[in-house]
Amino acid sequence: MSYHLKIYNSDIGFPENWTSTVGKYNVMLSEEYFRALHVSLPSNMECFMVGIFKENELVGGALFQYIDFVGFKKSTKNEPGWNLKSFFSGILIKDVMILGNNMLTGQNGFYFDFSKVSVEDRLMLLHKAVDKMQREIRKTSLIIFKDYQKDFAEQFTGKKYKSYFRFSVQPNMKLKIRESWKTFDEYVNDFSKKYRTRVKSAKKKLNGIEKLELNLESVKKYQKEMNCLYHNVADNASFNTFFLAENHFEKMKENLKDKFKVFGYFSDKELVGFYTLIINNNDIDTYFLGYHKEIQKEKQIYLNMLLDMVGYGILYQFKTIVFGRTALEIKSTIGAEPTEIFGLIKHTNFMINPFMNILFPFISPKTDWIQRRPFK
Repeated sequence: MSYHLKIYNSDIGFPENWTSTVGKYNVMLSEEYFRALHVSLPSNMECFMVGIFKENELVGGALFQYIDFVGFKKSTKNEPGWNLKSFFSGILIKDVMILGNNMLTGQNGFYFDFSKVSVEDRLMLLHKAVDKMQREIRKTSLIIFKDYQKDFAEQFTGKKYKSYFRFSVQPNMKLKIRESWKTFDEYVNDFSKKYRTRVKSAKKKLNGIEKLELNLESVKKYQKEMNCLYHNVADNASFNTFFLAENHFEKMKENLKDKFKVFGYFSDKELVGFYTLIINNNDIDTYFLGYHKEIQKEKQIYLNMLLDMVGYGILYQFKTIVFGRTALEIKSTIGAEPTEIFGLIKHTNFMINPFMNILFPFISPKTDWIQRRPFK
């Protein structure tokens, strides 16, 4: 049987069974998520889905993101997030095509029906999808295969992948919810005395702050405030590849509904912090957040957010909370463990590509951190 691939650049024309097939096990590959993304993209990003068909049967799909660095550098060069590193990488990289999702950590880039597509065919089809996108949409400076665990990353062998540099980045922090945790107190009781005291202290500091889940109307109401609080965090990152559109949270809530959760923190009825979660079957993916800088210091809002995320996961008995690859040390203090993840990268300039092993650490250096172990 032969395969054929089809590119979708909007949510129009998707096969009726797309979400029940490709998006069944990962909401980030669903039609609903793609629709939300498509109508609230960062200004320097384009997104596409590739459908993979065996004869006329849908057997897989992949998410591609194009990120334009040239326009983004021009628009952000006077902002706090722009620095020498972003300037250096801008010389080498004009744009990038990612097989995967640059807005989340983890393998959220593709799905195959394992019963109908062999391991060998999966790798062949991913290569075909990349080649098709580069030929039919646009050739980019960089091609990246994003966020695979070691056993899968090692399967990318053979002539087709010989030109790619395999890299490891910051680990993905995850917390597995123990079956013995039926309440938040049972989770905290598994901490050593030092970390139990830390949790109690953080909770006390949150006195006077009201926490509420926001529905769609509330998200629309507080959209501008949320965007401002988000930028308080995003603008201080050492390196950004995009900024969210102001309507992003609204469109995510509108399309994903109960699979997208928004929680706000209020002081005297003023929104001073928020965090968002994506409900992904049995797991939770932590998403973007924001907070008022001064109140965050005084009330330890960020640490309380992490604890509240855990509390939500325990209350509704999810299996894993995926915290991502930022703020590694503080996430380890609440019990999250690092999972090493890998990617593949290739520069399409044949003169630059042989030096990717030298250049990559400058583009994406690792951060030193100490893993804390709060459990007894």
